[in-house]
Amino acid sequence: MNGEKELLEADYTDFCALDYPCAYLPGRSTRMLYRYNSAADISFCSSVVRRGWRRFGNYYFYPICSGCSECKSLRIDVERFRPSRSQKKAIKRNSATRMAVATPSATKLHIELYNRYHLWKSRKDGWKYREIDIVEYYENFVAGAHEFGKEVLYFIDGRLAGVDLVDIVEDGLSAIYFYYDPDFARYSLGIYSLIYQIEAARMMGLRYIYLGYWVDGCRAFAYKTSFEGLEILDGFPPQDEEPLWMDYGEYLDRVSKRGV
Repeated sequence: MNGEKELLEADYTDFCALDYPCAYLPGRSTRMLYRYNSAADISFCSSVVRRGWRRFGNYYFYPICSGCSECKSLRIDVERFRPSRSQKKAIKRNSATRMAVATPSATKLHIELYNRYHLWKSRKDGWKYREIDIVEYYENFVAGAHEFGKEVLYFIDGRLAGVDLVDIVEDGLSAIYFYYDPDFARYSLGIYSLIYQIEAARMMGLRYIYLGYWVDGCRAFAYKTSFEGLEILDGFPPQDEEPLWMDYGEYLDRVSKRGV
């Protein structure tokens, strides 16, 4: 396959970060394998996303934590998705919300909104807060976008209410990061942004929404399992093997039977 060939031929650098405290499981450590690839194209990005990798800037990565495999990759099968009652309410609340798709950028407004959102989350949910500057924001969310990275801007009453960063890969959309103005928390913009991704994928003839990681029991990820049509990846397969995605319900049945 084209993507697999690109994986072998790409000009890149692989390295590991040192262990650091896990943000999702107290008392555990995290280690990531990184691939720096400033020349990545859509074929490369698509191939590694299908294997559970994530992208921030020019860095592609996945967890290689010692003795832990709790991070699972999730995706939504667009063809099987049907909105739940609460998701329909989010759609209704955003009937007047306006969206614009653009090339990712780093402006003063982006940085202020990003930092405001994270300060609010630190007070509300105990997130660790560290103010980000324009250089770091650019490296994480603007660099490496190439032709496939986009930002969806959400406007409510003429104000920038949210920013959704995504990659348009060969078979779907890969959700990178979403942040929003706490003043509009009641609009459920996080849920609505994924519904918008699903509808956008349908219009483009794409099959999946790649949601990134999920850790069972982690409250920050709980919203992901509320979406119908969910699939879960079996581990993080080597680059020369086809990834095995299974139905989320089937996965839960297997886990339940192992626990009996």
